Amino acid sequence: MRRVATACAVSAGPRRNSGPVESCSRHRSGHSTLGGMDPVAALTRLGGIGSTAQILSLTTRKRLRDAVAGGRITHVSRGRYALPTADLALSAATEVDGHLRGLSAAAHWGWEMKWPPRWPELAVARKPEHPVDASLTMVELPRDEVDGWATSKLRTVLDCAKELPFDEALAVADSALRHGDVTGDDLSRVLRRDLRPEVRRVLDHATPLAANPFESVLRAVLIEAGIAVVPQWATTVRGVTYHPDLADPFHALAIEANSWAHHAGKVDHDDDCRRYNALVVAGWTVLRFTWEQVMFSPHEVVADVRDALELPVAA
Repeated sequence: MRRVATACAVSAGPRRNSGPVESCSRHRSGHSTLGGMDPVAALTRLGGIGSTAQILSLTTRKRLRDAVAGGRITHVSRGRYALPTADLALSAATEVDGHLRGLSAAAHWGWEMKWPPRWPELAVARKPEHPVDASLTMVELPRDEVDGWATSKLRTVLDCAKELPFDEALAVADSALRHGDVTGDDLSRVLRRDLRPEVRRVLDHATPLAANPFESVLRAVLIEAGIAVVPQWATTVRGVTYHPDLADPFHALAIEANSWAHHAGKVDHDDDCRRYNALVVAGWTVLRFTWEQVMFSPHEVVADVRDALELPVAA
């Protein structure tokens, strides 16, 4: 397999996707003072695709309408929107008779990810005769690893596991499982093969229980720090069963990914408060991390969790 770049530099092997198509670093503070954040930044925070309710928890209906009208966001189905990365990649693929791969294929399949691809990622059988604004991988794809204009769903997960940093790859694998496009049995069969260590690690840790890339990245950050956590651990307090986003049950530590997009309404906020209070009263330590902390300051997350693990556990 040979990788060439016709319009941008591309490195072989594992790479770090430096961020979304439109940098969201200027949106780290969350909502602006005038009617919420930019819709592209909102969708980026959601993993590149989201429902109307999720998007409107971060921005305004007018801003969303304007972004769709301006082509900055695509209305993919009723009540569902996405960044236009998959459409742009498909256009480039038809131009060079190629196939979407990597993060472009993940976007095509409707999977949420940590960051959308900065440019179309394509597989081509031969180098195009003219420059293309895309990252090209020279490879002859087996027929059973192609599905329409993209690599198959399982091949997409494996490519991302091989090439992306662990947190980005885990977010893709979790999304594929969450949507039911790849199953645990599929991954179990692949795990019987002789795999590269980085691929095996992603498949070993992938789960459909992560609600979004935010939770996937938070889990990946802790795994890479050698901190064992369990997603959606069930614990019952006063007859009510709660499921923290992540937990270390041996240290009674619950770790929550605090998301405006999924906990913006009054009912959600009330439920969160009840859950946190019940866990604390039952002797659990509850840590809550924001999207900005997880994405931009993972060292702070690791430090806080390690300090919490040193706290005494209530009997």
